[in-house]
Amino acid sequence: MTATQEILKQTPLYNEHVALNARIVPFGGWEMPVQYEGILAEYEHTRKAVTLFDTCHMGEFLVHGDCRKTGLDALVTMAIADMPVHSCRYGMLLNDQGGAIDDLVVFREGQEEWFIVVNGATTAKDARHFRERLRQPEAFKDISPAIGKIDVQGPLSRQILADLVPGIEKLAYYTFDSFNLLGETVRVSRTGYTGELGYEIYSSSATVTAIWRKLLQNPNVKPAGLGARDVLRLEVGYSLYGHELNETITPLEAGLARFVDFTKDFIGKDALLKQQKEGPRRKITGFISETRRAPRQDNKIYTAAGETIGIVTSVPLAPIGIVTSVPLAPIGIVTSGTFSPHCQRGIGLGLVPIGLASTGQKIYFGDDNTKNLAIISSRTFYKNGSLKT
Repeated sequence: MTATQEILKQTPLYNEHVALNARIVPFGGWEMPVQYEGILAEYEHTRKAVTLFDTCHMGEFLVHGDCRKTGLDALVTMAIADMPVHSCRYGMLLNDQGGAIDDLVVFREGQEEWFIVVNGATTAKDARHFRERLRQPEAFKDISPAIGKIDVQGPLSRQILADLVPGIEKLAYYTFDSFNLLGETVRVSRTGYTGELGYEIYSSSATVTAIWRKLLQNPNVKPAGLGARDVLRLEVGYSLYGHELNETITPLEAGLARFVDFTKDFIGKDALLKQQKEGPRRKITGFISETRRAPRQDNKIYTAAGETIGIVTSVPLAPIGIVTSVPLAPIGIVTSGTFSPHCQRGIGLGLVPIGLASTGQKIYFGDDNTKNLAIISSRTFYKNGSLKT
């Protein structure tokens, strides 16, 4: 190993993936399964039945105390002081310039008990931010190594979990509770990242393997990897940190203003108010290819008028496409892209100037040699999911 090579971490389920002949790839500092049977097969099984995703790489924090006195309320963009116990909310951590340090979900476990879930690749950075910016840093604890996490996603997930976790059917969307599973008290939330009905199980890292194996005993349940997850989340337009969000992209530019509560104070608020007043100069928008070709992350986005308007930020699959002879110039960047089994075309998200983000506008994506026709669209490409059933 050279001095520049990264030492990758492994989740408690790593040996399970190897035993299932998963293809393992580096992801955010971890060795993670990208596929087992195949990306499209795992995608289809999630849309029709149930799949399991290893999300043990995610970070988990605890904060104890009044959210205003500890300073937790001022760290996150969304309102949390009024959250009912056993509810959870999505939002962001911002820097002083309004850029996203991370996106996260806050769970209210009690009046003064908060459980916080952050991205695996940013856990250490986020923990530093909490310790540096909380008014009461002693209220903070990083419990990530002790937690195992499995996402159970698909239209049959409630039916399958109900046999193992009685009472699971009472959970409404974005709520959670504690349940007994294989003799351990676990947190289970009705949340997910696929656009389908789903649940996320938070157990101890010591028992997560037994839970994984028990769930896979059901013939309707299969494992799925990062490849299928990326296709699933892109079809419903969900952001991925490091692609549609980063420390230079604000929630307003990312299309996530609904997760910002301007009635309270929070880090980055002044920068967002200034941007809101002046109007964002760029935004994340969806687009759909006229062919099956998938946009690639960091592909350029062009207009026929002769200027680049954006960049593609992510892509799991790359089918064939077309070459155009139209004189073009780049105007932006692709942030994420894939082939959509639902649309039977390439789809993507991209960062483009605000004036060129109108639905129906013709654009091109690609590189200096190959450019492909696409149309700017809603970022929600798949609307038929079981998410809120």
